Amino acid sequence: MATSVKERQPKTTDNNANQTHYYITMVVAVVFGMAGVFFRFLPDEIPSLDQHGFLFTSISNVFLIIGSVLAFRTVFGILGFRKG
Repeated sequence: MATSVKERQPKTTDNNANQTHYYITMVVAVVFGMAGVFFRFLPDEIPSLDQHGFLFTSISNVFLIIGSVLAFRTVFGILGFRKG
């Protein structure tokens, strides 16, 4: 009795998501995001900095934007949507 099942080769992957530079970039993105949140609420905790609220809000927005862009670029790089 012969079987009609054909042998096939196992599927190979390149494990793109396991590359170290993705982890490092994600950690840097999270640090930028956490710094942005820290600067956002710093004038609320230290009353003497309350007069510089706009400055701290601007710094926090810049840090949050940098962190978000880094995180999205890394995720899209892992998924293979980024060219290069």
